Amino acid sequence: MTIPSAIHPLKIPFEIIDPTGASVPRFVYAYLIYGEEITLIDSGVASSERIIFDHLRETGRSPEEISRLILTHAHPDHMGAARAVKEASGCSVACHPADKGWIEDAGQQLADRPVPGFWDLVAGSVGVDEELVDGDRIDLGGGQDLEVIHTPGHSSGSISLWMAEGGALFSADAIPLARGMPIYDDVLSSVRSIQRLRGIEGVRVLLSAWDEPRFGEEARRIMDEGLRHLQRIHAVVIRAAGSAPSPDKMEICRRTVQELGLPEAMANPLNCRSFISSLRHLDRSDLLRG
Repeated sequence: MTIPSAIHPLKIPFEIIDPTGASVPRFVYAYLIYGEEITLIDSGVASSERIIFDHLRETGRSPEEISRLILTHAHPDHMGAARAVKEASGCSVACHPADKGWIEDAGQQLADRPVPGFWDLVAGSVGVDEELVDGDRIDLGGGQDLEVIHTPGHSSGSISLWMAEGGALFSADAIPLARGMPIYDDVLSSVRSIQRLRGIEGVRVLLSAWDEPRFGEEARRIMDEGLRHLQRIHAVVIRAAGSAPSPDKMEICRRTVQELGLPEAMANPLNCRSFISSLRHLDRSDLLRG
């Protein structure tokens, strides 16, 4: 199996600052879809427009041909270069209304969700021209379209995109990697969103933002592993909360990190935000059912 020829994956390297102040190498995928006009799914971090524009020129296209930038959610590695892309191309910017506020006011995003080195990752706010909701269809021309699937959990306004012609599922950050540290706002919403994606028939290639392309049955395996990973974290958080001498959130986070065998540096406010969401679902020991 191969990625449909109209889709151009761009693996964009960048660095983040961990809670100890150390620089950690990361990457994120953005996706160009070529047609009569060009659609860009996510913009990467600040300065990623250079990689995007270089690829366009190398393949005989130009930045001015980008007609729409779809932001799957508001986090820095997805909207960081959005303003630069819009200024260079004149494209419209589209996102789910639940994440619109953080895209149009990056300073408010930082205040609500502090991320070390935020302004190194985000070049600024950008205006949103189009709101996308579950079930919307985006015409790509040539008989192809994208279906918008609202997949909350990672953020309240996270969306995935389904290209039935070609069997390509763009999942953004909806599906955590079992070997990694998932970041989410609500663990149950994340589970439900993955289960919904898992139920789509005809997925030939899974195109994530933080993983390599996965084909056929491997795509389904990645989804199943992500579900089991979230269930394990949920169970560990509940145990940690029950054994903690006080309801201190960071203490619960530290105990969870320890039991999961993760580095101590992972006991930080961003991961704590994810873990503590399990406390809203204490009545559900098994998130994968019902």
